[in-house]
Amino acid sequence: MQSSAGKKWFGRTSSEWLSSLPIFSLLLLTLIIGTGEMVHGQLLRLGERMFGDPANQVQYFLLRADPSAPTCDANPDIDALVGKQVADAETAPQSDLDLLFGDVAIDPNEIRMSLEAARDQCRERVAVYERVSKAITPEVEVFREIETGFFGIFKFGTENRPLILLIMVAIAAISTTKQFHHISLRPPRTKKDFQVYSLAMLGANLLMTISATYYLKLQYDSGVAVENPIISIIAIALFAALSFISLKDVLKMPAQAEEGGSYGMGLLSIPLYAFMALNAGINFFMDDYIAGLAIYFGQITELSSIFLNLALYLWAGMLLKQTRVVSLFMDILRPWKLPPEVFTYIVLLAAAVPTAYTGASGVFVIAAGAIVYREVLAVGARRHFALAATAMSGSLGVVLRPCLLIVVIAALNKEVTTSELYGWGLFVFILTSTIFMIIALLKAEGRVTERARAKEALPQSLRALVPVSPYILIVMLVVYGYEYLLDTKLDEFTAPVMLPVIMLFVIIFDKLRGGPTKLGGDTLAEKKSNKQGLEVAVRSATNETIGHIGALIMLMALSISVGGMIERSGLMSVVPAEMGSIWMALTIFMFMMVFIGMVMDPFGAVILVSATVAPIAYSNGIHPVHFWMIVITAFELGYLSPPVALNQLLARQVVGEAEMDKAAEETRHKPFYYRYERWLLPVYTLFIGLLIVTYGGQALINNADNLRPASHFLGLDQLRPSVLDQVPTLTVDPTPAVAEPAIEAPPQPDPAAAEEAPPVVEAAPAMPAILVQAEVTEAVSNWAAAWSARDVEGYLSFYSVDFELPGSLDRSQWERQRRERIASKSNIEVDISNLNVQMNGEEATAEFDQAYRADKYSDNVRKTLRLKKEDDRWKIVTEQAG
Repeated sequence: MQSSAGKKWFGRTSSEWLSSLPIFSLLLLTLIIGTGEMVHGQLLRLGERMFGDPANQVQYFLLRADPSAPTCDANPDIDALVGKQVADAETAPQSDLDLLFGDVAIDPNEIRMSLEAARDQCRERVAVYERVSKAITPEVEVFREIETGFFGIFKFGTENRPLILLIMVAIAAISTTKQFHHISLRPPRTKKDFQVYSLAMLGANLLMTISATYYLKLQYDSGVAVENPIISIIAIALFAALSFISLKDVLKMPAQAEEGGSYGMGLLSIPLYAFMALNAGINFFMDDYIAGLAIYFGQITELSSIFLNLALYLWAGMLLKQTRVVSLFMDILRPWKLPPEVFTYIVLLAAAVPTAYTGASGVFVIAAGAIVYREVLAVGARRHFALAATAMSGSLGVVLRPCLLIVVIAALNKEVTTSELYGWGLFVFILTSTIFMIIALLKAEGRVTERARAKEALPQSLRALVPVSPYILIVMLVVYGYEYLLDTKLDEFTAPVMLPVIMLFVIIFDKLRGGPTKLGGDTLAEKKSNKQGLEVAVRSATNETIGHIGALIMLMALSISVGGMIERSGLMSVVPAEMGSIWMALTIFMFMMVFIGMVMDPFGAVILVSATVAPIAYSNGIHPVHFWMIVITAFELGYLSPPVALNQLLARQVVGEAEMDKAAEETRHKPFYYRYERWLLPVYTLFIGLLIVTYGGQALINNADNLRPASHFLGLDQLRPSVLDQVPTLTVDPTPAVAEPAIEAPPQPDPAAAEEAPPVVEAAPAMPAILVQAEVTEAVSNWAAAWSARDVEGYLSFYSVDFELPGSLDRSQWERQRRERIASKSNIEVDISNLNVQMNGEEATAEFDQAYRADKYSDNVRKTLRLKKEDDRWKIVTEQAG
C-alpha cells in the first residue's frame, strides 16, 4: 500500500480515491434524487398492497413508524367524573367575567355526554393502536426500514442539491486544473504557453477567492443571520485551492512543456474560464462591486437541478463512449459506399437524436466526436470537412425533444411551452440539415469512386443490424421497465435520469458478451477495448466525466458572470424599447443573439436573454416562440463561429492536435474555402438557416391564414406549429401618462451614524428573480409528480405549516383525509399545463390547468396555488380550484 502520487492503494491511484469515487457516489446520489419520487411512490404502493388490511382499516402509512400508546383512560368511571365536575363547578369562585354574564346552570347530562364522547374517542384510538401494533410484523419492519431509509436518502439529497452540486464541481475543478484540461482556443504546448496559461489561471482564481471571501464577510457584517454559509465557505476553499495549484504551476514548469513558443501565441492557451473571470472580475472591481463574481457564480446553485442534470448527461455521454454502439451503427452505413457528403448528412441526422437526449450540444461531440471524425474520414472526406462534421454533430439536434436547453427556456419564460418550441424546432432541424447537404454537395471535389449496388449493400447492412439489435432491445426494455414499474415515460424531464441507467445496462451487456462484436471480426483496437472489465469501463467513464464537469460547468458559471457584466454595463439598455418596424427589430435581435452566442455558454446566455432582451422583443411584436427559435439558431451559429466557437474547440480536443496539423498541411495550397472549411461550412449552413428562420418565420406568421388550407390539404395540421395560429397582438394602455412627482434630494447622511451602521450586503442582481420563478415551477411540478405517484409523505411535504385548511378541519384531520383519499385510489394521474408563475414580494402565485384522473374519475380545473419559501423550499399556503 503506497501513498505516493502515481502509486496505487488497492489497485487505485490516490487521485481516483479522492476524485473518481466521490464523483461516482455523488452521481449515484443524483440519480437517486431524480428517481426518488418515482421509486418511493412505488414502494408506498407496494407496502399498501403487501401489508394494507382494508377489513381492519389498517393502511400502510400507519405502519411506517411504531405507534404511540394512547395515554387516555378507555374505561373511566363516568358517574364519579360527573359528580366531581359538578362539585368543582359549584365550589369554584366566580370571576368578574362570570358575574358579568350571571349564573349559568350546571347540566350534569351535558357533562356526561361530553365525557362519554371523550371515552369513545379514546377507545377508538386504543383500538387503532392495537390493530396497528398487531399488524407490525417482522416483515413489515424489514420493508419499512428499506422504504424509510430510501426516503431519508432521497429527502437529504433533495434538500441539499446546491451543496451536492458545489462539492461535485469543486472536486472536478481541482482535478481539471491539475490536468490542464480547461477549455481554451488551443492547448498549451510550449513553456511560454504554460507560463501564460498558469499566470492567467492564478490571476482568475485569486480574483474569485477575494470576491467569495468579501461576499461572505459582507453577509456576516450585515447583522442578519447568514443562510447556508457552508456554500460560501466551500466556494472560498475551492478557489483558494485552485489558486495554490496555479501558483505551483507558475513556479514549476510542467514536464510535458516543449521548448520555444511565443507569448503572443500563448494568449490563445488561456482557458476561457480564466479569460471570463479576469474580464468580469476586473470590471466588477473597478465598479466597486467586489462581491460580483461570487454572486454570479453562486447562481449555479439557484439552478442546481439543471446543472446536476447536465452532469448526468455528461456521465451518460462518457458511458456511451465506453461502448461499441456508435461504431456498430456506422457498420450499417459502410456497405453502401456513399459519397462523403451524403454519408455525413446521414450521420448528422442520426447524431441529432443523442444530441437532443444529452441536453447540451457539446456533450455528444465529447462522447462520439472522435468516432464521427474517423468514420467520415474513412469514406474519403477531406480532413477539414470531417472536422466541420464533428463540430456540427452536436449542434443540429438541440431544437429536438427532449433537449434540456428547451426545458430551461420554457421554465424561465411563461410565454412559451416545451411543446411549442419542439414543434417549431422540428422544422428548423429539417431546414438546417438540408442546407448542410446542399452546401456540402456544391463544394464537393470531383471524385470518381465505385458505388455499391443495392443488392450487395442491403444484405450486408441487414447483417450489420444483427449485433446492433441487442442494444436496441436493452434500451426498449429499460424504457418499458421505467414505464411499467415506475409509471414514468422517457421525456425531457426524465431523460437525465434514465439515460445513465440505460447506458449502464448497455455497458454491462457490452462487457459480458463474448466473441466478436461484428461480422468479419473486430480490429486489434476493438479487441483490446473489449477486454476491459465492467468496473474499468465505468471508472474510465467517470474519470472522463470529472474533467468535463470541471471544464464545462466552471465555464458556464463564469459565463453567467460575463452576462452579469454585460447587464451591469448598461449595454442592454442601449437597445430601444420601440423599434418602429418588426423587421428592424428582427435584424437587431438576430445579430445580437449571434454575438451573445459567441461569448457565452447556452445556459448562461438563456438566463441573460430571458431577463433583459426577451421582454423587449415581445413588446415589439415578435412572437415568443419565433423569438426563441431565432435565439437557439443564433446561439448555435455563435458556438461554431470565431473567436470562441465552443463546439469547434471540443472537436479539436477530441481529434487531437496531430490531426489538426495534418488538416492544415493537407490544404496548404488549396483555395481559401478548403483551407478554412471546418469554419466556413458550419457558418454558411447556420447563417443561411438563421436568415430563413428569422425572416421566413415572420413571413409565415404574417401569412398564417393563407397557409392554413395548404397545410390542411397536405395533412400537416398536427405538425403545424401553433405559432402560426397565434399571431400576437400588441395592447396599448389607453390610460394617459401621469407626470411623476418630483423627487426630493435625499438628506445628507450623518457621518457619525454612518460609522456605526453595519455594512449592507451587496444585493444580488435582478436575474435571480427569474431563477426563483424556475424554482417555483419545479416545486409545482414535483408536487404534481408526488401526487401522481401516490407518495403521500412527499405530497404532504409540499404544504406549509401555515396552509389554509378547508372547512372546519384541523391539520391532523385534513392530513388523515388526504391520506385516505390518495391511498384508496389504485392509480392517479395529475397533469399540469399553461403554468403561469408570478412573484409577489416574498410569495409566489402559480396558476395552471390541472387534469386529474383517478381510477374511473376525471376532471379538469383551473387551479391557483399561493406559495412561500419555508425551510429553503417553496411550500403551498393556499390552494384554490375554479
